[in-house]
Amino acid sequence: MFFAPLTAARRRALTLGLSVLGTAMFWVLSLPLPFLFGPLFACLFAALAGAPLQGFGQVSVAARTILGVAVGASVTPEVVARVPQMAASVALIPLYIAVIGLVGVPFFRKVYKFDWATSWYAAMPGGLQDMVIFGKEAGGDVRALSLIHTTRMLILVTVAPLILTMGFGVTLDNPIGAPAADLPLHEMAIMAAAALIGWKGGERIGLFGASILGPMILTGVLSLSGVIHYRPPAEAILVAQFMIGIGIGVGYVGVTMHEIRRDVSAGVIFVLMLAALAALFTEAVVLLGLAPAVDGFIAFAPGGQAEMTVLAIIVGADLGYVIVHHLTRVLLVISGAPIVAGLIRLRERQENDKDRETRE
Repeated sequence: MFFAPLTAARRRALTLGLSVLGTAMFWVLSLPLPFLFGPLFACLFAALAGAPLQGFGQVSVAARTILGVAVGASVTPEVVARVPQMAASVALIPLYIAVIGLVGVPFFRKVYKFDWATSWYAAMPGGLQDMVIFGKEAGGDVRALSLIHTTRMLILVTVAPLILTMGFGVTLDNPIGAPAADLPLHEMAIMAAAALIGWKGGERIGLFGASILGPMILTGVLSLSGVIHYRPPAEAILVAQFMIGIGIGVGYVGVTMHEIRRDVSAGVIFVLMLAALAALFTEAVVLLGLAPAVDGFIAFAPGGQAEMTVLAIIVGADLGYVIVHHLTRVLLVISGAPIVAGLIRLRERQENDKDRETRE
């Protein structure tokens, strides 16, 4: 270690300083998405160098509410009217998840020798926090799950924009929202209230992904009822990007060479497998005429809700179409978690009984 022990406040100050510096460097060099990639790579390289970084806890969670509000504000009567047209495309999501499970679980179990719980939750394309929490409750390896899913997010967030720009010819300069100075003050106040109430209210009733889904649902109702007419200001979306970048980068704090060889390498190889599966389903959606290529690509990209929401906004994709598919995927993965946990415990009990019989 090259760094002396620091208090939590100083670790966060170091993290913030490096993130701002990374953002500034990306901005000065005119590199893409400076508010996302700047803090991400600054924190990533510092973490790999052994810097004692620390995430921002509830502040990072609060930043995700901005994306929930952005999605909810995009739920208009026109989007709702189009939901039946998405049915055929959404129907592919259960098949998509099943194929991922059939490929991923044996990969982690047989190749990397993880236990059943870790193998299942490492394979599932849910949110990072959700998969780690459910994996922990099922008895899985929490550190391995965190590194595997952080690696998935890192690669997807880094590579997806390159694919979109080089493969699909889109740009990353789509307006992400109007400046705060151009928005009605009362509507911004309503959006801020919707973010807080939706988040905390969602947590109170046990809503999964409450920081995004709670504000999204509440803001969607406000949008459909004509109370609000705008997305959050551009400055707020940039803050959300900034915090997502930090969150991914600090996920590698304390990583060891053993973890890089096993957990991180497993994540890298598996995300390549996921990319191939996502490409197949995207191609199917496009060939069947169910969606344009860009919308289909982002909708089936196996990333987290927050990351894919940001990507959809900056490339000008159909946010309603993308979010409906990601919500369906996450809902299926989350709702199936208790069932799978029970099956995992049954399978491990059977294996233990078999081992006991063999020894006897």
